[in-house]
Amino acid sequence: MQLMIFGAQATAASAGAALRDFGYDVTGYMVTSLAGNVSNIAGVPVRELAACAEIFSSAERTNMMVLIAVPENQQAEIEASLDDNGFVHHQRLDSTRWAQLMCFYYAKQGHFRPLRMYPVGDVQANLEVYMATFYRDKALQKQYVPPAWCYPLQVGAAVSPKQVHLLTDDQGANISAKNGNYSELTGLYWVWQNVLPKLKSETYIGLEHYRRVLVLSDDDRRRLSLNDIDVVLPYPMMYWPNVSEHHKRYLKSVDWQALEQALQEVAPEYAQALPVVMQQQYFYNYNILLAKRQVMDDYCAWLFPILERIEELSVPRGSERHDRYIGYMGETLCSVYFLCNKKNYCIAHTECKFLV
Repeated sequence: MQLMIFGAQATAASAGAALRDFGYDVTGYMVTSLAGNVSNIAGVPVRELAACAEIFSSAERTNMMVLIAVPENQQAEIEASLDDNGFVHHQRLDSTRWAQLMCFYYAKQGHFRPLRMYPVGDVQANLEVYMATFYRDKALQKQYVPPAWCYPLQVGAAVSPKQVHLLTDDQGANISAKNGNYSELTGLYWVWQNVLPKLKSETYIGLEHYRRVLVLSDDDRRRLSLNDIDVVLPYPMMYWPNVSEHHKRYLKSVDWQALEQALQEVAPEYAQALPVVMQQQYFYNYNILLAKRQVMDDYCAWLFPILERIEELSVPRGSERHDRYIGYMGETLCSVYFLCNKKNYCIAHTECKFLV
């Protein structure tokens, strides 16, 4: 049976790389429209669904398996389109299955080591993970009960008409009013300034989103303690042909110039690493991480002065726009920081589950 992948962004590109490495014959990628998508991934063609319906006979479409590798909130609509075009065998690749696939792939490759590969100890690490929420968040279709160590934190509270959680990012030292640009990073800043100083050194502190959460079992907490893990990050996603091409969809060239200049001024030792990271495929999305108290302190002390300088250099200036661009910059800087420090930190990786 032929295998096609529906999608051409990071989820699909990552899945395709892993499946090909495991010996599967991925014959093509399908998308609704080629607009904003590449024409091929690692030499395998990307075609519109309508074109595929014309290229493949009815019998071929009936005997073809399509793996739907797009965000879960789009998958039902894609399934209906596939059925309408005669592709009746399809399977959803949700975030859990994607993470399982990437876990095996990265374990085989020997890099981006999965947390589950580490031995299990006897003592569970202390965790404090803050879940960034916003007052306009839509209700989840399926109930999710956060673990006891997860604390909902309303971000952008200073510019919200109502309070939806007890913890808000406008208390104490904060940049809550900048949420339109910083997005979840106003929550990280609040945690850094107001929570971190009160924590014991052995505590792990983290940030996640109300729809994207780090999956950490009790055994994973025992792995953190036994193996002296410094940082836990989501499995990196793979972009084709590289990260730079992906980012052109979200940010203007003048924004990248501001980022480059800010790095040169504030953290010049990382400026040379930026183009290297942008020309490879691996990228840490979402500004989601869990780290030891000191590691998180060091990261935030590095990150936020750079972001502040980017605001000053931006055209228009950060105070004159509200388009989440600083949040995207944060993802890039997260990738730069931890890819550059992979020999200095013990970094493990786990699933980032998408909640629907």
